[in-house]
Order: sequence, then C-alpha cells, then structure tokens
Amino acid sequence: MLDIYTIIFLALAVFIFVRLRSVLGQRTGRERPPYDPYSRDAARPPQPAPESNVVTLPERTPAAPPPGAEEAEPQPAGFRWEGVTEEGTAIAAALDEIARQESDFDAKHFLTGAKAAYEMIVTAFAAGDRKLLKDLLAKDVYEGFVAAIADRESRGETMESHFVSIERAEMQDATVRGRNAQLTVRFVSKLISVTRARDGSVVDGSPDTVADVTDVWTFARELGARDPNWKLVATEAAQ
Repeated sequence: MLDIYTIIFLALAVFIFVRLRSVLGQRTGRERPPYDPYSRDAARPPQPAPESNVVTLPERTPAAPPPGAEEAEPQPAGFRWEGVTEEGTAIAAALDEIARQESDFDAKHFLTGAKAAYEMIVTAFAAGDRKLLKDLLAKDVYEGFVAAIADRESRGETMESHFVSIERAEMQDATVRGRNAQLTVRFVSKLISVTRARDGSVVDGSPDTVADVTDVWTFARELGARDPNWKLVATEAAQ
C-alpha cells in the first residue's frame, strides 16, 4: 500500500518529466547528428541542403597552349581620347590631367551626361523649374537664369521648349588649373521653342517651326571632390 509520501514523490516526478518534455522538445528522427571534429567529413566545406537551388560551378582552368604555339604580342593601345579630340592637342593634355587625378574619368561618358544636362536645363528654364536648375548650375549662372524667369513671369509670359534632337555634342575646350577642371562643349540641336503672352498670343518663336540651335556651354568641377556632378558655369550662343 502506498503511503502519502510515495504518492507525493510520484506526482512530483511526473510533473518534472512533463516540464522537461515541454522545454526541451521531442526528437523527430530528422535531427542532424552531433558534430564530430575527427570524422572524415569534418574537413569538407558545408554542403547546401538538397532542396537548395544554388549550384556551385567548378573553377575553369585555362587550357594549355598547343606545342609550338607562340604567345601573342600585346597590341599597342589606341589613342585614349579617340572620337573626342585629336592626339597632341591642348584638349587631350587637359583630359590626360583629369584622368591622372581621377582614374575613372571617361570623356565619352562625360559628353553623354552633358547632352542630358543640356536638355534638362533648357527644358527646366522654359518651365521655370528653379529647384532643378539649382542642382545643375553654378551660383552666378543660376542667379542669371532665375532673374530671366522672374522677368518673364512678371510680364505674364510662358515659355515652351521641346527638343526634336541633339545632333552633336563636341568637346571644344578643356582646361585644368590645380584641382579645378573646365570642359566646354558645343551643342548642335533642333528645337521647337515658343513664348506666349498672357492672352496666349505668340511673342517669340513658333510652335510649328523646328529651329537649328547652337550653344557653347562650359561645365566645371573640383577634381577629387565627393560630389561627382559637373555644373554649368558659362553659356553662350553660337552661329
């Protein structure tokens, strides 16, 4: 016959077993075996799970040249700024200096960016978008553009400009003084531009005529600066 103390201890043992089971969990038969640092597979890198969709490609070893084959002589590099300027020019020398200070400089990439900036600035000026202009123009140029916009607005006039195409963007000049670089680009474009009075009448340009426009713009930047953007520092119309 069980006395009261035996019953109490049995109940306590059952309680402790249930608590351990809830905290530690149950084995399901899918657990990974304990790691054995001395096993044969311990030196192998971890392998992906079977359901993984990651496939490790084997490294490719270069094929040995056939017997008697001679190594190809290195080909001389072409002119660095070909398509941008002529070899031996002052522009080429300035571009070389920019590339010396900033090894990732690419003149063709710059011209592509200059074309995009040209279109953005002309369109922003017509729309009176001061915020966009402030990000792209040097301070004094920005002040001149804003003054012209304010003058136009004071007369109640509006302006529309639409690019048909930018035919060319050519490097016309380049200078480097210390860390300050300036690149001058000649843009040749086809543009539809019209300015209307408050009543909608045309006061300048034409909404139906495509005009040939040539502008010479100069962009500047401090080389090595954290800001990678070139800003417009001078503009002039050309024939």
